[in-house]
Amino acid sequence: MSRPRKPGGPTRALGHPNAARRAAAPALRPRFWETVPLAQMRPAEWEALCDGCGKCCLNKLEDADTGQVELTRVACRLLDDATCRCAHYETRKQFVPECVVLTPGNIGDIAYWMPRTCAYRLLHEGAPLPEWHPLRTGDPQSVHAAGVSVRGWTVPEFEVAEDEFEDYIIEEPT
Repeated sequence: MSRPRKPGGPTRALGHPNAARRAAAPALRPRFWETVPLAQMRPAEWEALCDGCGKCCLNKLEDADTGQVELTRVACRLLDDATCRCAHYETRKQFVPECVVLTPGNIGDIAYWMPRTCAYRLLHEGAPLPEWHPLRTGDPQSVHAAGVSVRGWTVPEFEVAEDEFEDYIIEEPT
């Protein structure tokens, strides 16, 4: 395997809603994710797609020869390991300039290195949301109960040298 490269840093889906933003959001259309194309979703619907797993905030390695993408346990310095949310979501680009903001316009270019369980990737690929997704269960904790979040097992990126990320490659929890 050739030396992996870090593809632009962690990806933060535009859908990392916090409780205050969700509470203030207008009502979502019923089961919108099944009928509304990503590009036609209202901002609140786009945000609501985020399941809160935190996997988009893991650093990834991409093999320059094969394009294969691997997740690592190494999390962005802004990830709150307990909540699986960005600690500074609104101002994250000030702290992490390489943070990629996921939009309907760039999902096609980014989807291949989003987590396999990511709602944005799944819908982009024409797949349904998993049964444990908070939009389906009505419970924001369902992602953690299903064991697909990063809660409690990440390593902050400031504790690992970038050339050692390869030692932290994991299988994605699905």
